[in-house]
Amino acid sequence: MKKILERSMEGSGTWQGLVLVGVVTWICASSYLKFTHKFRSLLQPWVARQVVGGVPLILRIQKCQNGVLDAFFSGLSCVVSVPFYTAFLPLLFWSGHGRLARQMTLLIAFCDYLGNCIKDVVSAPRPSCPPVRRITATKDEEDNAMEYGLPSSHTLNTVCLSGYLLHYVLSSLEYESVSIQYYGFALACLLVALIAFGRIYLGMHSVVDIVSGLAIGVLILGLWLTVNEKLDDFITSKQNVSSFWTALSFLLLFAYPTPEHPTPSYEYHTAFNGVTLGIVTGVQQTYSQFHHEAAPRIFSPELPISSYLGRVMVGIPTILLVKFCSKSLAKWTLPMVSNALGIPIRSSMYIPKLKGYASGKKTDEPKNSVGYLQKLCEFLSHDSFDIDTGIRFFQYAGLAWSVVDLVPSLFSYVNL
Repeated sequence: MKKILERSMEGSGTWQGLVLVGVVTWICASSYLKFTHKFRSLLQPWVARQVVGGVPLILRIQKCQNGVLDAFFSGLSCVVSVPFYTAFLPLLFWSGHGRLARQMTLLIAFCDYLGNCIKDVVSAPRPSCPPVRRITATKDEEDNAMEYGLPSSHTLNTVCLSGYLLHYVLSSLEYESVSIQYYGFALACLLVALIAFGRIYLGMHSVVDIVSGLAIGVLILGLWLTVNEKLDDFITSKQNVSSFWTALSFLLLFAYPTPEHPTPSYEYHTAFNGVTLGIVTGVQQTYSQFHHEAAPRIFSPELPISSYLGRVMVGIPTILLVKFCSKSLAKWTLPMVSNALGIPIRSSMYIPKLKGYASGKKTDEPKNSVGYLQKLCEFLSHDSFDIDTGIRFFQYAGLAWSVVDLVPSLFSYVNL
């Protein structure tokens, strides 16, 4: 048995190393060969023509506008938005459905990463406003409008998450029912159709954005249903999970295309990258205590609704406090570490005194000890690094870790 475990560890370490080497190779190759610019020059003109050509259809759809439809589609967009999922996932973890919560967290992070990468590679415009009427009822929608259009993230995410949720529910049933499968599939398709139509009605997307979101979402869902069990087995194992995921998360901060103009997409990727790191490391450490398949689930005698509400009342303030403390700690430590290593930094939001200023660039003294870091900066074509990226990453990593590690420990302490 010991030899089998050792061989398993060796095999796991091999593929983990290959994955990390592959990501580094991709970063170097794409930067040197300028893949982003080449793909954009091929795809952007065609997509832009499709967006312009789709404006008459959007105007015809918007002729039926009224206040009820405005409110309905705006509300529906909020329900399937990334902030909603972010708020909903902690409640799912605390309900005892750990496997579902883990998979949905990783899936939405993957959808967010891949969808936003495509957005920023293509850098295709949204429908022109005017003549199209664009409705942004919330701050989140205003931020979404600042992103590029193709593909529609709402459509892509809805396809993947509703499809995976349907798969999870059907696979959890004790018996197969054709009628339940039929109605579940019909309900998922209805939700996707309403979201897709709503994004056009609200003036946020053109038809080509919706179609690409549907196609990419189906491909991602098919891939995820193939690998989700193996991925979950790996996360709940003890095979260098935390160290591998930490290295992967760091590399993914660089494995992201540069858009034609700055957008909030990279900020969303950074946040969810931190969330996945916090979830994976926290679950890996406490799986046998809080997140195993035999954990009490909501509405069971071991976890009645009153106890679950108590968990929510304890958990929400705790994770918000951890988020604030993680952000404050990162704002204090990261600039000091960066300056000590000679890494030039700036801040666009979190540290006012660093706005428009690259620290570490005013001295002409040689820094032989940090030569490789400076070469890395030059190779990646950055005069300085935005420290806000690191702050945002650690902030959300701390938040996610508290959801699956600190807060469940508090539940155990207060008998919830």
